[in-house]
Amino acid sequence: MTNPYESLTDGIRVTVRPRFSLAQSDPSEREFVFSYQIRMENMGEQAAQLLFRHWHITDAGGEDQEVDGEGVIGQQPLLIPGQTHEYQSFCVLSSPAGFMEGYYTFVRPDGTRFRVAIPRFKLEAPLPARYEESSGPSVMN
Repeated sequence: MTNPYESLTDGIRVTVRPRFSLAQSDPSEREFVFSYQIRMENMGEQAAQLLFRHWHITDAGGEDQEVDGEGVIGQQPLLIPGQTHEYQSFCVLSSPAGFMEGYYTFVRPDGTRFRVAIPRFKLEAPLPARYEESSGPSVMN
C-alpha cells in the first residue's frame, strides 16, 4: 500500500491512502480506476459531525472536475474526541495519472461549522508510457 497523505485541521486529522486498481481498469478504453481509503480522527476536545464533502479532481491533462455531496458514502458520522471513522471510495479517470483534494464541512455541538482539509493526493497508474495521453476525468464518487 502507498504511503499515506495526512492533514490536520481544527483537531480533525484526515489520512488518505490511494491505490490503483488494474483489475477494475480498462486502459484500452481509457478507464483508470483508483480507490482511496479515508480515515478521519478527532484529535480535538470537542465533538464534530461531518455534514458535507467537496472534491476537486484533476487529471494528467489538467482538466478539472468538482464534486459536492452530503456526508460520505451515505453517512454523516459524529466523531467524539478520540474517535475515528473510515471509509473507502473510488474515482475513474480517463488518464493514468491525476490528483484529488478537497475538504469536509463539519459542525460542532454549538452549531459552529468549519472546513477540514483533505490533503492533495496523487493518483498514479503504473502503466506503460503509451497510456500517458489524457482526456479528463469521467466518473467519481
